Amino acid sequence: MRGPAGVTLDNLPPLREIIAAHSLAAKKSLGQNFLLDGNLLDRIARVPGKLVGQTVYEVGPGPGGLTRALLRAGATVVAVERDDRALPALAELAEAAEGRLTVIGGDALRQDEAAMLPPAAHIVANLPYNIGTALFVRWLTAEPWPPWWASLTCMFQKEVAQRIVAAPGSDAYGRLSVLAQWRSTPRIALDVPRQAFTPPPKITSSVIHVVPAAAPDDVRGPVLEAVTAAAFGQRRKMLRASLRGLPGALNALAACGIDSARRAETLSVAEFVGVARVLGTLSPVG
Repeated sequence: MRGPAGVTLDNLPPLREIIAAHSLAAKKSLGQNFLLDGNLLDRIARVPGKLVGQTVYEVGPGPGGLTRALLRAGATVVAVERDDRALPALAELAEAAEGRLTVIGGDALRQDEAAMLPPAAHIVANLPYNIGTALFVRWLTAEPWPPWWASLTCMFQKEVAQRIVAAPGSDAYGRLSVLAQWRSTPRIALDVPRQAFTPPPKITSSVIHVVPAAAPDDVRGPVLEAVTAAAFGQRRKMLRASLRGLPGALNALAACGIDSARRAETLSVAEFVGVARVLGTLSPVG
């Protein structure tokens, strides 16, 4: 099967033409900023490693710039797009892809990815800013572990990416740092200047790559998420104050030998894991 008028992946129209033909001006309400530089998109598609014969899950493909790069890399792509305006353009790309692109219209937050994707799929996405963190946290706290995904390659605002890889004691260290690092290995793969987007956002973006690691024994993601949400929700306060509202948390601190006068940003990932492990035995959280 070929796309309209014999279009194939080798002779696709430029993305700017696709955007104009389908009236796909980026919508701020959907957190859209389109990346059109083919070389840069190919660099992002190379971050997960070889994708030939692999399945990739993409969220928010928009006009299909990153989708094209993933297809060029040899992947089979399942893409979820909430913006109905983009679906005709993506349908044309699916025809040109000859069976290697499936497009699902809908909200990514409502998808059951584990049910609709084969095991060990890769997530590669220029995540819409307004839902990116929520999706990322969901993927990081997936159960069972190892998760349904083999790797995450996602674009975020640079300051969010820095939080994901931050070390204890730094200003950027917080809830996302712990959730990303307790059973996976995150790194910043590359920065993307604001000028590369249409329209240019106000900030620089970064591509994060995350690979699952072994999970600590007897620790549940929802419990750790509850602990970090409470601890960093009032990060300037001592733990005895920030964790007071979480049943069993202060007893868990004591059981781990952690001084309740400390603040959240001073605890290591391992210490947070220890608190969550004990709390899981003391409280019905999660």
